[in-house]
Amino acid sequence: MAGISCYSPSLISSRSTLGSSLLFVKYRGGVVTGKPLRRRAFEIKAEVDFVNADEAKKLVAVEGYAVLDVRDKSQFERAHIKNCYHVPLFVENTDNDLGTIVKRQMHNNFAGLFFGLPFTKPNPEFLQSVKSQFSPESKLLLVCQEGLRSAAAAQKLEGAGYDNIACITSGLQTVKPGTFDSVGSKELQDAGKAGLVTIQGKISAVLGTVLICALLFVTFFPDQAEQILQMVPSS
Repeated sequence: MAGISCYSPSLISSRSTLGSSLLFVKYRGGVVTGKPLRRRAFEIKAEVDFVNADEAKKLVAVEGYAVLDVRDKSQFERAHIKNCYHVPLFVENTDNDLGTIVKRQMHNNFAGLFFGLPFTKPNPEFLQSVKSQFSPESKLLLVCQEGLRSAAAAQKLEGAGYDNIACITSGLQTVKPGTFDSVGSKELQDAGKAGLVTIQGKISAVLGTVLICALLFVTFFPDQAEQILQMVPSS
């Protein structure tokens, strides 16, 4: 057809000030503006690895992971992995405002008494303390007693740019004796046990023994048992 020539158009990309690109098609006689070419930003985000105790031991022994213990001071002192680092996610709350005093008293009368748990608050220097000891490229195995605090710490460190993080699923309470070399007066799996719950079993055993002895006494010595009951003053 007259007036039409075969010409291969060339593509010219022009960057705009908005971070996208405009597509221009050049042909004989002028330029046709096309649709913008949008640039997509792809971000690869590392995920925290949750491993069992045996897998955690391999990470430390084979892959060179450093162990970072995020438990409070009391649990750490009862038992911790040898040569680990300690940066608590929570620290003891010694504030003396009225609200804190009331909360601390309520805590000490229940969780503190029965489970030996200290009254704590988030450690405001947690991230800074970790950054002062480890670079973002460091391989870190985070540990706590039940697995909750290590998962929370992993989330904080991941947000701060740490990519090589692992946690023990359900924490040190799942670690069998001998899995890691440990330091302290207890086994790693028992470091969270304190307060009255630690003697609950002993109390139950004593009461059970007393009841069994009383039952045997009544069974084999009914006359003597009746005389003893008669000695008890009636109300």
